[in-house]
Amino acid sequence: MSLAASFSIPEVHAYSRTGLHVERKPHKNLHFLSIPNPSTLLSSLPSTSSFPLTITSPSTPIQFRPLSDSVHDNFIDDLDNPLNPHNPVVNRIYEVQAPESSCPRIFIQDPPWISSLFAKGLNNVANRELKLEFKEIEKSKYNLLRRRQIKAETEAWERMVEEYRELERQMREKNLAPNLPHVKSLFLGWFDPLREAIEREQKSQMSKKKKAAYSPYIDILPAAKMAVIVMHKMVGLLMLDYEAGCVQLVQAAVQIGMAIEQEVRIHKFLEKTRSHQGKKTMVNADDSLNNDKEKLRKRVNVLIRRKRLKKVQMLLKKEEFSSWARDTQAKLGCRLIELLIETAYIQSPVTQCADSPPDIRPAFRHRFQAVSKSPRQKILKNYGVIEGDPLVLAGLDKSAKHMLIPYMPMLIPPKKWKGYDKGGHLFLPSYIMRTHGSRKQQDVMKNVKGKQMQKVFEALDMLGNTKWRINRRLLGVVETIWDGGGKIAGLVDRQDVPIPEKPLVEELKLIREWKWSVRKAKKINLERHAQRCDTELKLSVARRMKDEEGFYYPHNLDFRGRAYPMHPHLNHLSSDLCRGLLEFAEGRPLGKSGLKWLKIHLANLYAGGVEKLSYDGRLEFVENHLHDVFDSADNPINGNRWWLTAEDPFQCLAACFNLSEALRSSSPHSVVSHLPIHQDGSCNGLQHYAALGRDCLEAAAVNLVAREKPADVYSEIAVRVHDIMIRDSSEDPTTNPKALLAKVLIDKVDRKLVKQTVMTSVYGVTFVGAREQIKRRLLEKGLITDDKLIFDAACYAAKVTLDALGEIFEAARGIMNWLGDCAKVIASDHQAVRWTTPLGLPVVQPYCKTERHLVKTTLQVLALQREGDAVNARKQRTAFPPNFVHSLDGSHMMMTALACRDAGLRFAGVHDSFWTHACDVEKMNQILREQFVELYSSPILENLLEGFQKSYPGLTFPALPERGDFDLQKVLESPYFFN
Repeated sequence: MSLAASFSIPEVHAYSRTGLHVERKPHKNLHFLSIPNPSTLLSSLPSTSSFPLTITSPSTPIQFRPLSDSVHDNFIDDLDNPLNPHNPVVNRIYEVQAPESSCPRIFIQDPPWISSLFAKGLNNVANRELKLEFKEIEKSKYNLLRRRQIKAETEAWERMVEEYRELERQMREKNLAPNLPHVKSLFLGWFDPLREAIEREQKSQMSKKKKAAYSPYIDILPAAKMAVIVMHKMVGLLMLDYEAGCVQLVQAAVQIGMAIEQEVRIHKFLEKTRSHQGKKTMVNADDSLNNDKEKLRKRVNVLIRRKRLKKVQMLLKKEEFSSWARDTQAKLGCRLIELLIETAYIQSPVTQCADSPPDIRPAFRHRFQAVSKSPRQKILKNYGVIEGDPLVLAGLDKSAKHMLIPYMPMLIPPKKWKGYDKGGHLFLPSYIMRTHGSRKQQDVMKNVKGKQMQKVFEALDMLGNTKWRINRRLLGVVETIWDGGGKIAGLVDRQDVPIPEKPLVEELKLIREWKWSVRKAKKINLERHAQRCDTELKLSVARRMKDEEGFYYPHNLDFRGRAYPMHPHLNHLSSDLCRGLLEFAEGRPLGKSGLKWLKIHLANLYAGGVEKLSYDGRLEFVENHLHDVFDSADNPINGNRWWLTAEDPFQCLAACFNLSEALRSSSPHSVVSHLPIHQDGSCNGLQHYAALGRDCLEAAAVNLVAREKPADVYSEIAVRVHDIMIRDSSEDPTTNPKALLAKVLIDKVDRKLVKQTVMTSVYGVTFVGAREQIKRRLLEKGLITDDKLIFDAACYAAKVTLDALGEIFEAARGIMNWLGDCAKVIASDHQAVRWTTPLGLPVVQPYCKTERHLVKTTLQVLALQREGDAVNARKQRTAFPPNFVHSLDGSHMMMTALACRDAGLRFAGVHDSFWTHACDVEKMNQILREQFVELYSSPILENLLEGFQKSYPGLTFPALPERGDFDLQKVLESPYFFN
């Protein structure tokens, strides 16, 4: 056989450069040798390190198989440099399978002078082909996720209906009740009777001459779907209500009415767009209305098949009906609740005598209960409540995973915000602001120009586009602890406290003590029940999302401009449990700086005073506890459990996992980290006041100035409080009653005692609020047992703390008073305070006097509260200073989010806590300082006053307060401004 037989090959062959196998089509000048026995030749050839070769078959093209770990969030960007040896795409995306052949060939690279002529062109061709292929893969994957998201939003209740129908069918066929979880067995027993009752009501209302007020709305949905919504909503409210066991009727009725209305919107749209395959309807030419409807149906069906979601939503908008009135929601909800009470029964499982009738009783009952509006209010009012039977409540805290949870995290990025109700979820109603029924704020938001709100829209889109995933390793630890009964790492005890038995002796004092202890035990059990339900809801979401590659949280705003995820349970604004379970879906290598920030992050989470050390001190703390870090990561349940001593144990454990993996790696800096690293403001409210007032001493107290270690304003206030108490204790108790209280408290003053009061002082805490905060801290210490003494001591300590604050933060107090005075002027004119944030968000304070509106329903007369025309002058005045500062910290967070987006960083924000990857912390730190300086370089108070003068032209406002000469540029050099 000729050893030099030359021929061209149509299929793709391997070409090696810098040790990587990248697929290339051979050039016409590349030659191939036919080898009768490749094994003998291979043994004589030099190693592949001298030149690359790949054995291929002459008849079968090389097969490509995607690797299991080929998912990479930035792979399109990585294609720009495919020959980079650190490029994860080329390294990971394909492996080559050479088909077996009896006559293999060896591709031999041409000499360098030939290769250099064609390498650039070959690379460009391959890059384009790979880019197109990856884009197709991503498009296909996105469309699949989008279809799942649409189904999740539009078919959730429908799936529940089908599930109960299927369970009923199985019961009839097998004549045996299936083995179901507690709540599902209850729902299955209630479903059919409730559905039939709703069907009867629908028919009855159609035949009546004098129809009920809810009549036009009760037959809009199928009875089965209504039944499922009523059951799930009622049980869900019982799970969430902290007064476990009952829920106020007005709340339940309105919630059910709102859920029905929301589903009606989706149901009506889907009914109009449902395909009528197999049904050919003859439409007369002159019947223009029917013809238009038929065209609309066909148009929508085509769009749905093509997944043209945006156009479908536009059609949905055109077909929308006006929102239901609150009266309508309440009346419909009450009637459906009444039908549930009449049809839902429960049977006691206890063994009974054969002759006795079964113990069957209603699952719910309507009654009146005396309730105070707030814990401090002694006046009780009777409210109608729906009470669940104890057998219904038993086991509800273990049944959250079977409940339908609305507004789940999204599988695809949310819709971009473009208006008040344009953005967020694809089909579920989404509003950019949580107005809580305030008509004034709704009107302003609906009429504001989109151009004015553009930066706000973009910031919310940035937050919504951050991709998250579940930390499955941590979830496994949480599940183990939860299955073991909870009660550690901040998890609630899954067992109730025992109810004390009645004493045998009928002594009045003993009976009183017993009744008090029974009430206390029942209260604890109710609280534990509610906390267990809350934990189960969070874990239920984590279990559902743990196998997803990633998910997203649509965000919206409160009326002040602070951003929140729309999903209510498992989100990064929630507890330590939630924050520990969540991590960025995209991982980034730690890098040199990232490893340092990961250690600092761990020290911050451990807290206990460690977070107040310098960065070097925090790093030293972690180095001294590396054995504990490794033990926590290796054996979190049965080890020495050092992580449980942290203030944020689950987040601390997640950091231990990541740090131990990095330190054990041969290349710690290249370890990929998904952990969000936090940078928190130092008493952020006072930081904003210090920037507004430009006072040098106040700026230094809250870390706007560089220092060797972070300033601790809480400790500074505690020292000042202690000094005042020393002075008071030296006075004569007979002439100065404070002396005795000062002597009692002088050894009990510490940072923790004053921290909450200092933190909330800038947000308008009152003397009563400060007293209650300090009273709780004193009770926690347990050193004072007399109730009256604790109350008097808390009053004294609260006054001293607020006085100390006023002395140290005099400029901040002056600005706070000026803001309050401006609000007082506006409220005195019977108007609401309104202003525009630096990012263009219009804000209207929603505090108005409420009006009672009586609604007669089938169960009782409901008193609905609605917004009145008269403003609440006191609330308008006291709430404006904290609300204004909140609007500024919200602006700073959104400005930082936009700048991080432009810099290519992943970003998440929790008001005054900013998160990113460890490798990007230094860049984010630079950005957030620059944005803070930019925010306060503008004349904020001057702009506010000018806005007031334009909005309220007939009013006279006080002059601006005096301010200092602090140089804002110093913030750029302050390492502990956010730390």
